[in-house]
Amino acid sequence: MRSRMGGMWWGAAVEAPDPAALARFYAALLDWPIGHEEPGTAILVPPEGSVYLVFQQATDYRPPVWPPADGEQRPMMHLDFQVGDLDSAVADALALGATLADDQPQDTVRVLFDPAGHPFCLCRDDG
Repeated sequence: MRSRMGGMWWGAAVEAPDPAALARFYAALLDWPIGHEEPGTAILVPPEGSVYLVFQQATDYRPPVWPPADGEQRPMMHLDFQVGDLDSAVADALALGATLADDQPQDTVRVLFDPAGHPFCLCRDDG
């Protein structure tokens, strides 16, 4: 972005009924600290400090349906995370409160839902 200046944050904003709880889930999953929290907003700061994940309060939030279905709330975006050991990464995510989707379209990817119902993918690093 041309108007971006040094020290400015940028990243994806994720709606959730409880942004602080969802931020804590992803902070534990990714081992990233929560850099800012206030009522209705929490921001994760990656170790490299370049792209942030912002979690914002959403009134009347409805989780998306996976796979997409006509007439249902569709996912507008999802997060992908590359992992070295798919089975252990899935086990870690499940232990933190994620759930495994019934529909799994690829052998090297696992679709899960975070505690707010957003789909996210763990993708095996095949090098």
